[in-house]
Amino acid sequence: MFTLPNITTGLNLLSGCASIIFALGGRLELAVLFIFLAAIFDFLDGMLARALKLSGELGKQLDSLADMVSFGFAPGIIVFVLFILGGAMDIFVQQGGSMQNFWMNGTFGYNISYWIQSYFNDLLGNQSALYPPHFKGWYLFLPFVGFIIPFFSLFRLAKFNLDTRQTTSFIGLPTPANTIFFASFALMLWDGFGTDDWRATLSTVLIQDQVLMTLTVVFSVLLVSELPLFSLKFKSLKFKENGLRYIFLLISLILIALLLVWALPIIILLYLILSIIDNYLIKNRKHEIQS
Repeated sequence: MFTLPNITTGLNLLSGCASIIFALGGRLELAVLFIFLAAIFDFLDGMLARALKLSGELGKQLDSLADMVSFGFAPGIIVFVLFILGGAMDIFVQQGGSMQNFWMNGTFGYNISYWIQSYFNDLLGNQSALYPPHFKGWYLFLPFVGFIIPFFSLFRLAKFNLDTRQTTSFIGLPTPANTIFFASFALMLWDGFGTDDWRATLSTVLIQDQVLMTLTVVFSVLLVSELPLFSLKFKSLKFKENGLRYIFLLISLILIALLLVWALPIIILLYLILSIIDNYLIKNRKHEIQS
């Protein structure tokens, strides 16, 4: 039971738990750090299982349970917090402040933790001189939209376990890719904090209610969609067999070098676009062969 691959899966789970704690504590940059640690452990457990020939049903079930926390619940909590910040920004502006000033005061973690505590006080009806009432009506319930992500992730992971079509590719968006997409929003907020350039402007746009809600719903539906997506598993190093993978990795590296954290959501969108193009080309080739 306590084999090296299974212990590595457990570290994936613990990383997801740590991410949730740091997100609720206002340290979104640390929450994202533990998300990436979880992704590393998620990659390593499968590799170790194959290398040590310890693959089995137990490892498969443990992997799904750990992924539900790290790539289902944890991103849901991060989006929950992002909705709180979006609501807080709206309230701050309605009270006469500006979007720029909202991010310029204090430190990144302090700003976020203040608004999280203020939100929970208002949600639970607690009175505090340190946290005067801010959130009411729509803003009290909007953050729960983030829980759409763990809801759809649950079905995505169960479907993946039973779907024999997903041995060499994916059907629907993988939960780690979905998690990286939304976790990158937190990194962009962190990078744009305290600035007054395009980074601050774009990061505030991304957490506006309509934008965040639309993206949350669309990407959650993609989790359980029938959209075929290529995987990054290499059976060989030949370009002919892995041309699409090499192109994707090369463009991704260039984007990261140029845009740093801002490249992450673009890379996920690129992954979706290249998969759609690849599926179109495959269907055309099949049609030509049949005709």
